[in-house]
Amino acid sequence: MGVDACKAGWVGITVAAGQVDSHVAATIEELVALADGPLAVIAIDMPIGLPDRDQREADILARQQIGSLRSSVFMTPVRAVLDATDHLTASERNRQLTGEGISIQAFGLLHKLRQVDRWIRQRPCHVVEAHPEVSFALLAGAPLTARKHTWAGAHLRRRLLTDAGIPLDSDLGDAGRKAAVDDVLDAAICAWTAQRVARGQARSLPDPPQVFTDGLPCAIWS
Repeated sequence: MGVDACKAGWVGITVAAGQVDSHVAATIEELVALADGPLAVIAIDMPIGLPDRDQREADILARQQIGSLRSSVFMTPVRAVLDATDHLTASERNRQLTGEGISIQAFGLLHKLRQVDRWIRQRPCHVVEAHPEVSFALLAGAPLTARKHTWAGAHLRRRLLTDAGIPLDSDLGDAGRKAAVDDVLDAAICAWTAQRVARGQARSLPDPPQVFTDGLPCAIWS
């Protein structure tokens, strides 16, 4: 299963024996429960393993992999930011420990980050972090230059996924109605990454993963 955050909560794309299914749910627990049968690997576009200070190697290396789209990699906030209730506090805490604040977009994802940070402790199967643009660059053989929000970018990503055996139906049910186009594409490429992890073909950035005081292996897989 590949998972991405969306306005409705979370969108997931599952791939099994050539069958592609889509799901959407308010929480990550509910989403995973919707899968038909047990899952081997979940790849999620959300940080796993939060630094105590400084920046994660995973984020720095991911930015290096994707060229002009490097700004799509948010630098993961430090763990001390998780319980911050306003952007100013969160940004100041992060600046004290990394030298940089956090964007309002990154602050807006904190509630999803907290949700994953709790869920990962009781994960139902092997779970890895993925970044869609890193995986798309690997699948395409070079970093993409068209952004996923554009017609050209969405068309290219859908074609790459189809060629990789993950065709996305024009009717995705609730997922198609509740998740944005780019969220579905991101979940689908994360499913491709999950397949590679299951087959022992995936690579990690960094290799080996970092480990902070939370004890979670921290790496972006593709």
